Amino acid sequence: MNIAFLINQTHKEEVSFTTTLLAFKAHKRGHKIFYIGLADFSYHGEHSVGAHCRILEPSEEIANEEELMANLRDKKKEFVDAKQMDVLWIRYDPVLDMISRPWASATALQFAQLIKRQGTWVINDPDKLVEATNKLYLEYFPKSIRPKTVITRSYDDVVQFLDQQEDQIILKPLKGSGGKNVFLLKKDERHNLKQTVEVIARDGYLLAQEYLPAATNGDIRFFLVDGKPLVVDGKYASVNRVQQKGDIRSNIHQGGKAQAAAIDDSILHTVSQVSDKLKEDGMYFVGLDIVGDKIMEINVFSPGALMHAGQLNGVDYATALLEDIERNYKQRSQK
Repeated sequence: MNIAFLINQTHKEEVSFTTTLLAFKAHKRGHKIFYIGLADFSYHGEHSVGAHCRILEPSEEIANEEELMANLRDKKKEFVDAKQMDVLWIRYDPVLDMISRPWASATALQFAQLIKRQGTWVINDPDKLVEATNKLYLEYFPKSIRPKTVITRSYDDVVQFLDQQEDQIILKPLKGSGGKNVFLLKKDERHNLKQTVEVIARDGYLLAQEYLPAATNGDIRFFLVDGKPLVVDGKYASVNRVQQKGDIRSNIHQGGKAQAAAIDDSILHTVSQVSDKLKEDGMYFVGLDIVGDKIMEINVFSPGALMHAGQLNGVDYATALLEDIERNYKQRSQK
């Protein structure tokens, strides 16, 4: 297959990214790889939509992920018509360019919608990703799996929500990622509350959530493929991300530690309550962030930590995921 990865920018990609792992494994399986940045699309009329891509041919010798990234960065971009793309895999972070290139994410998503209409399989479905560009997407799912939440830009709303909680709340940007601007606020420590709300609201809406005591044990990143848990040899693709002492953020690149996750029936029950809708929405590859019996976030653009899950469980989840894509693509081609 010809698999195109839609990323923010090639020079911002890292060897440790899940996208790099997937591209490397796909190349090893004989697939042709295209890397497309958010600013690389081109529309030449309704019969020609494509992108200026960095191309990695199946015949090229690539030893590891480091070599793959070095090779791609040295490539000159070539225009590729989207009709030559069997799969367009959306793997960018909408937040990364929110300030410097506010036009990039929304426009790229529109191009992805056009490419889907040409017949290319786009992962995840761009029509539904429009609804999922921020954390408000979680509100489409059952109340039972959602923490108590307020979304606002009003300081008074935040104060009222804090008063309703037993002890403390979490504040973070509605459109955010990577643990940036995430704050824990206690009822009896309000001296910086107004300034904190102003800092977050400066870039848009903020999200206030109840604090879950189970968060002291970190959270679990749990992967779904086509609405089902990604599981190999009885081991679920998941990571228990534990925060550093004195920090509320469990994001790995913010210093959180990755540990093997213990997946029990309670977690699987929580996952089962969102799986049908995710499949219905065309959210093929998803990362859920779970604390206790609640889902804190649904990551549908570029869920990471698949490499950590594989290393901790001694399982090659990336290959299992690509095998599923190959089966799905074959079935789609036969229709």
